[in-house]
Amino acid sequence: MTASNPAMPFAPTVLAPVQSRAASEAAAIDLRGLSRSFGDKQVLRQVDLHVPAGQFLAIVGRSGCGKSTLLRILLGLDAPTSGAVAVGDGRRAGLSRIMFQEPRLLPWARVLDNVRVGAPRGEGKAAGRAAAQAALEQVGLGDRAGEWPSVLSGGQKQRVALARALVSRPSLLALDEPLGALDALTRIEMQNLLESVWRRQRFTAVLVTHDVSEALALADRVILIEEGRLALDLPVSLPRPRRRGSPEMARLEGEILDRLFGKPAPVERVAAGAPQEAVA
Repeated sequence: MTASNPAMPFAPTVLAPVQSRAASEAAAIDLRGLSRSFGDKQVLRQVDLHVPAGQFLAIVGRSGCGKSTLLRILLGLDAPTSGAVAVGDGRRAGLSRIMFQEPRLLPWARVLDNVRVGAPRGEGKAAGRAAAQAALEQVGLGDRAGEWPSVLSGGQKQRVALARALVSRPSLLALDEPLGALDALTRIEMQNLLESVWRRQRFTAVLVTHDVSEALALADRVILIEEGRLALDLPVSLPRPRRRGSPEMARLEGEILDRLFGKPAPVERVAAGAPQEAVA
């Protein structure tokens, strides 16, 4: 199986039933005139963006364009120099979780206890362990709860990291290139797993990636950041599960890559003037 073949829905060995989240429980995102500078360097410039609750948004762009800085601001890990940011009801720390490229597991803790680290504070030990076990079952690792991280493959470690992010039932899941270090086949499996979990739980998802095909495989909408500005806002209305290599996906990928390499975008994709206004 290669990236150009049709995607097959990922089905973990054990997939626990999870009640679907109401759209109102996911976190909407609103950015108005958002800018961020580090000394004399302006990383984000007057970004306006609305992300409806429950949407899967992908952010692409060249290295250093401001993608990860924007993600950190959404999570409350950084503050804008100017402008306004609203995520859900404003309690970002309680409703948001993040996955990184490295799984960042505790080597001295077993898999179940690594997942339990993400459980809400104040939850009893028994309840936390039960929630962690359920999260592991959601990602197909329910039978690996008692093992050490060192015996897991790279893809399995990222599944544990995903379970740790899901155990608190977040309203917003931020994904900072979480699949970048995986081999091609494992990466496709993880993409399918992410899509499956998102479709069932309906949290808002924001993915930062350099991989345009990955963005199109997962997202409802792809935005491109160039030199700190929103340069392209592209809805992705393809049916799910997506078929990699389909003519429509190839057309959308070509449109994004053309813009990345300097060709002008169609006028309907970008609002005129600066700052550019995102299309909701």
